[in-house]
Amino acid sequence: MYHSFPAVLGALVAVSVSSSVHLAAADRGELIFADHFDRSESQELRDEPGKGWGTNSRSRAKGNKQVDLRDGAMHIFIHAEADHAVSVTQPAVFTDGSVRLRFKLEDARDQLGLNFADLDFKEVHAGHLFAVRVETKRVVCQDLKTGNMRLDIREARQAKKDLNEEQKAALVGKEKMFARATATDEWHALFVSIEGDEIQVSIDGVTVGSYSSPGIAHPTKRLLRLSVPRNAIVDDVEIRRNL
Repeated sequence: MYHSFPAVLGALVAVSVSSSVHLAAADRGELIFADHFDRSESQELRDEPGKGWGTNSRSRAKGNKQVDLRDGAMHIFIHAEADHAVSVTQPAVFTDGSVRLRFKLEDARDQLGLNFADLDFKEVHAGHLFAVRVETKRVVCQDLKTGNMRLDIREARQAKKDLNEEQKAALVGKEKMFARATATDEWHALFVSIEGDEIQVSIDGVTVGSYSSPGIAHPTKRLLRLSVPRNAIVDDVEIRRNL
């Protein structure tokens, strides 16, 4: 079919404008934290991520090193003596906002979790609010605040007690899974946007899905945890707070 030059030009302009609007929306807000890991550690015996990052290696891995800065990236790997997934934390206070980073999974069993928390909120275990978990075959979004990490629900499960009807009902719909293959040993771009009670996830510029649940609307997110049960490599982290 023949298209006149003005029509083609108009279509290209429309696509360009649409893309620009999408990028502007994705990057709106105040940049409150950025890290490109272009630095060295002073030693190689223990975690020294720097720039405000914390880890749980002392309490969960007997102090053994689980985070290493090398080749301009943060390598996260679980030690044989660890009794919990590696948690690498960064304070980041916002209501609505976004996280952008690059990541690499080296094995089909690897995964990377982004866990948003508020340690000042005592009605859930360890401040857990909600999470996004990227695996090699799927992406999982969870509302932890009103689901699995609600204190009474977690305590009942820890004690191996049956949940009551209200607790069972509270768990309905608190997790959503999206089939999405993520190739190993390749860098990928992850973008997570939080607005109101909705979280949206994109990988390599393609929308994976969105999920709405009450816990996401928690008024103040104070901490980002990178949760790694095996291995993951992370770089170019940016956290923004919507204006």
